[in-house]
Amino acid sequence: MHTNNRNKRPVVALTGASGYIGNHLLKRLTEYADVIALSRNGDNKEDTDHVTWRSCDLYSLADAEKGLEGADVAVYLVHSMLPSAKLTQGSFEDMDVILADNFAQAAKKKSVKQIVYLSGIVPETELLSRHLRSRVEVERILGSYGIPVTTIRAGLIVGPKGSSFPILAKLVKRLPVMALPKWTRTKTHPIALPDVLHALNRSINNEKLKGKAIDVGGPEVMSYKQMIIQTAEALGKKPKLIDVPLITVKLSRLWVSLITQSPKEMVYPLIESLVHPMTASTERMEQEVSRGQMTFKEAAEWSLQEEQTPAKSRKVKRPVVQRDVRSVQRIYLPDGKDASWAAAHYVKWLPDKFSPLLKAEMDNSNNCKIRLSLTGKTLLKMRFASERSSNERALYYITGGVFLNDQKNERGRLEFRQIPNSQECIVAVHDYMPSLPWFVYKYTQAKAHLLVMYLFRKHLQNMIKSTESRPPRVREQAESSAK
Repeated sequence: MHTNNRNKRPVVALTGASGYIGNHLLKRLTEYADVIALSRNGDNKEDTDHVTWRSCDLYSLADAEKGLEGADVAVYLVHSMLPSAKLTQGSFEDMDVILADNFAQAAKKKSVKQIVYLSGIVPETELLSRHLRSRVEVERILGSYGIPVTTIRAGLIVGPKGSSFPILAKLVKRLPVMALPKWTRTKTHPIALPDVLHALNRSINNEKLKGKAIDVGGPEVMSYKQMIIQTAEALGKKPKLIDVPLITVKLSRLWVSLITQSPKEMVYPLIESLVHPMTASTERMEQEVSRGQMTFKEAAEWSLQEEQTPAKSRKVKRPVVQRDVRSVQRIYLPDGKDASWAAAHYVKWLPDKFSPLLKAEMDNSNNCKIRLSLTGKTLLKMRFASERSSNERALYYITGGVFLNDQKNERGRLEFRQIPNSQECIVAVHDYMPSLPWFVYKYTQAKAHLLVMYLFRKHLQNMIKSTESRPPRVREQAESSAK
């Protein structure tokens, strides 16, 4: 839809359009662009002038492709720290890999011209926290398919919702006495939400900023302790602050989660990142977008005022809670092997490892059945999706078996996905609907799956070690026979 006509409004696909930052950005984009607003519940929303809502589950590559149809620019405001299913197994880092890879592949297929990604400031250290490592990995994956990526790297964003500042405000509101661990003296570079929105907005279709990772920050560099003091002043409170050197990050993340009543899945990664100085680097700043104007005190007062403004009453359609499962694990592949090999090898390894209990069958179309050897009963039946698979991705739809709830299953699937430009692979079960009663499933079959994946990962690690320890000629012969 992108043309040379300067009067033509660009089409911008916006992920997380109903979320904290996405909703604010949406209002700015409609001033000059037609927006494809992507949300997991987009079908429940009404289209307006210059806004078309689409339901999109980014864990599905097919959904991502439909969501980005017709877009010139795609804005990525996604993270996976909160659970995405009734039972979610796996780390948020591995979930983020799937989301980013689906998004980037779909953007490539739909000829998107630019991806704009909101990330975090990355300090100059090799020992990054899990959260920051994930942000860097996502940035790399988004750029792996040749589309120019503009990354806006921000520290603590000061706004009325979201994660970091509301947690800080809750601590100040609820604690008349605060024990301040060592990390509260770490320097950071807060930035007001309006300044972040400005940076994102000015990055879209900006040729000068394509392919760049840009640090942004407000007018002040300060410590978390200073932010606590200024937030208290904005609230009209005077908590007693005591510097304590003995409280560890692990203990801090626990009490922050308990005091603020925030999900530990969100709090833990954020607190772990606070040991790093999160200040914008002048070498990675761009005059056009990097330098925020609103001070922390001004941003805090504005955010607290916005929180007190009553929202317009509207009926919210609650999503139907289904008993689905998402299980995601990362494995490491031997040199020269890909996701297609990993899937085929898994089907061969499984019955060998659990003989004589299990038997696995694969037909000429790579469809697979896992049976009990003694009774012949099919536990799981999977159809290989050749049209959606490649060397880097092997996709199986779970279609039957006594372990599957046939009546509720819509698109349960198993995939092996190689992380771009690496020998790492994600093995993921999505939208799986078990037939066992939920309590029984959670503590039997679900635990068994984690054990199986652990053993398979160890098996591959032993293969890698065995190959590396052999002389080159023997190694070549072993690799040839493994094919």
